[in-house]
Amino acid sequence: MILYLHGFRSSPQSFKARLIGERLRELGLGHEYVCPQLSASPRLAIELAQQLMQGVPPQEVALIGSSLGGYYATWLAEQAGCRAVLLNPAVKPPRDLERYVGVTTAYHSDEPFEFRHEYIAELQALAVPRITRPERYFLIAATGDEVLDWREMTAHYPSARQHVIQGSDHGLSDFDDHVDEVLAFCGIAGGGRQ
Repeated sequence: MILYLHGFRSSPQSFKARLIGERLRELGLGHEYVCPQLSASPRLAIELAQQLMQGVPPQEVALIGSSLGGYYATWLAEQAGCRAVLLNPAVKPPRDLERYVGVTTAYHSDEPFEFRHEYIAELQALAVPRITRPERYFLIAATGDEVLDWREMTAHYPSARQHVIQGSDHGLSDFDDHVDEVLAFCGIAGGGRQ
């Protein structure tokens, strides 16, 4: 099972989420891909991910988390003992998202939603000060990320596999160059399951 966790204000309609789904369908593995719409509440987003992972052995789960989804994937990987790919992950979202408290809109629908002040405490409860078993993690960080600092990302995942992309952007608009590397880390080679 590959569980994709999108970022703040994002959705399953994000470029990266759709590209992964398309690639897996091409490989005949579309049935292994799950990409839910996450709640604005971090607690509810984590509960949904845990429900989806329930009953699947950790060695058969790979998480792919983008931005805030990377923060969630880190906490889930620590709890479940599964692999996680982190795409420009948020490292300190309680600090970074404080300014978004209030009503904002989603990127792919312009649908308004409320990011409540209590969600900051929910984010704080998911903090992972130091990862264990760095071999479970694969970090992709772009030096051109205009939202988050790639240096914070690399420092937060010491000894993990890291691919620092020179340039690019927060959304990894060149993600099609990296999707096969991501899927390989998840246990899927170009021709199917490894």
